[in-house]
Amino acid sequence: MDLLAETLAVGGVRGTAGARIEASGPWGILWHGMTRAAFYAVTCGTAWLELAGHPPRQLMPGDVVLLPNGPEHTLRSAPDVAIIPNLCTAAEKARDCGGVLRLGSGEVETHVLGASYDYDPAVSTQVLATLPDLVHIRAHRGSDGLDDTVRLLSRELAAPQIATEFVLNRLVDILLVQLLRAWRTEKPAETRGTWLGVLGDPLVSVALAKIHEDPAKPWTTDLLAAELATSRSTLTRRFRETTGRTPGDYLTQWRMDLAAVRLRDTDDTVDTIAHSVGYTSVYAFSRAFRRARHQAPGRYRTSTRERLKPAG
Repeated sequence: MDLLAETLAVGGVRGTAGARIEASGPWGILWHGMTRAAFYAVTCGTAWLELAGHPPRQLMPGDVVLLPNGPEHTLRSAPDVAIIPNLCTAAEKARDCGGVLRLGSGEVETHVLGASYDYDPAVSTQVLATLPDLVHIRAHRGSDGLDDTVRLLSRELAAPQIATEFVLNRLVDILLVQLLRAWRTEKPAETRGTWLGVLGDPLVSVALAKIHEDPAKPWTTDLLAAELATSRSTLTRRFRETTGRTPGDYLTQWRMDLAAVRLRDTDDTVDTIAHSVGYTSVYAFSRAFRRARHQAPGRYRTSTRERLKPAG
């Protein structure tokens, strides 16, 4: 069981190539109103990132940055350069459409690929939501895979060909995984308290793998502990230290996430879904689902589908 791959997949994490910044001379842009995780890869030149609560940070060629919660931030050619107010509309359009954002005049000195990551709001078990405000991996400090992917990006941007947009969107998904791998290797202490932190504890990661492999199994903390040849108290303590919750709480959350997606995306009966996530009683499942989502399963199905209907 590849826990990270499955959690990203069930969580609906999808990357999209955003604004391709081509800049020269003094330039500065403010990004605000973002509801998705933001990502930048500097493929040529330098840029300065400013984010509330953090000192200005210079980004060098090959650097990658992830802002998991999409906070307001600025990118500039230097810390004292003024923001260009009239570029906000063009910047937002380039970000949303994956277009080129030309800043300054003259020969291009800096290339930055922007990207964004969406995730499924129906799923509460999310990797990105637990990360710190800023994850920065410097060039040649990450894995070979990360550096190689950034180089692929650079070549694709330097010489666009047919299906470049398709290639960029796939590379953006790969970049996220490579960044998470590199961050976990380079700064393991920072992963504590995040979802990735569980991968640093072999006991808890195996327990999670068992839950993910068979969520319908009638798991109890005692049964999990027996499967892992450890004590209930040890498993509970280690689980709390890495996930902030008990094994039972995590199991219920994961089951409700799986159920919420199936209620929204399939026409399976509530009874079928209940059994698929380990409930022999529809009544017990409905009670658990209502506690987690504040709606009965049937009502949740109706309301989520109504929200997804195209306007008009």
